[in-house]
Amino acid sequence: MATTVLTTATQPVIVAGIDAHKDTHHVVVLDDKGLRIADQEFAATTPGYRDLLDWLTRFGLLDRVGIESTGSYAAGLTRYLLDAGIDVIEVNTPHPHTRARKGKDDAIDAEAAARKVLAGEATAKPKTTTGVVESIRLLSLARNSAVKARSAALTQLQNTLITAPARVREHITARGGRGKASQCARLRPDTTRLDDPVQASRMALRSLARRVHDLDEEITAVQTQLDRLVARTAPTLVSRVGIGTGHAAQLLVTAGQNVDRLGSEAGLARLCGVAPVPVSSGKSHRMRLHRGGDRQANRALHMIAVCRLRYDQRTIDYMRRRSAEGLSKKDVLRCLKRFIAREVFHDLKTDLGLA
Repeated sequence: MATTVLTTATQPVIVAGIDAHKDTHHVVVLDDKGLRIADQEFAATTPGYRDLLDWLTRFGLLDRVGIESTGSYAAGLTRYLLDAGIDVIEVNTPHPHTRARKGKDDAIDAEAAARKVLAGEATAKPKTTTGVVESIRLLSLARNSAVKARSAALTQLQNTLITAPARVREHITARGGRGKASQCARLRPDTTRLDDPVQASRMALRSLARRVHDLDEEITAVQTQLDRLVARTAPTLVSRVGIGTGHAAQLLVTAGQNVDRLGSEAGLARLCGVAPVPVSSGKSHRMRLHRGGDRQANRALHMIAVCRLRYDQRTIDYMRRRSAEGLSKKDVLRCLKRFIAREVFHDLKTDLGLA
């Protein structure tokens, strides 16, 4: 009896959809006509990724894989599939109206992801998370977390001082949170008498003050490394007026290592929420503000524009000209943010070697 061997030309083309969770990933396979072939659940581990890919390739020639949560629960799987040369497509979470009609479970969500890819509704490429931009994201995360913790500790220290016994409160005479923290760090509580509120408040204040000092050192250490990394990664970007390490890091993280996945500068503008949205109808032709996108990147563009309005003559002249045409300051700022997004896109492509 003859055995039929499937070649690349005769293998059926398949598309997969994956619903990712912390411990497991559910996979659904469709053929190129949308017929559901199979579904299976795999562990969210490296051996599980290997088993998942081996299982998928049994059904035919794997064309594309649609995945939810490529930046969170599916980050490891996305890296594994990309390293294996698989075309991965990022799929948004289904709309609540769709879930209300069709219900929700892992298999339904995975199938919905596969159908979006097959229909061409989902085309976005996931961010590459194996390059220097991912390192910048992680360092920025650590720094921002430490800054928030320091701010919380300073606020708590000052609030504790307000309610502290007079003997403690009147001893702290420095102005400002930092000065108070320096004084509180030198307090000497009697640890054998912590049942006394005076001694307990001294210990609490000293603990908070030392936390502020430790966080200062942590922030300085991380910031030093972040400055070096950003300056080496995006020299063109940080040479622009108003773009320092913080704003450059945020824009790098928002765009991703593979910034060319956005297609054009309009894609970055849309991602940052600075692309105007048309709301014309009939004889009415107008645009409205886009309130979506990455709000942290939008804030970075806003602060760059505000800085340039003070220190960049080109921007100052633009503000005067547009104001004379009847635009409000808010409208001019929106125009500036859109222009800066265009400038940033081309700078990122140059710095990341994609120009």
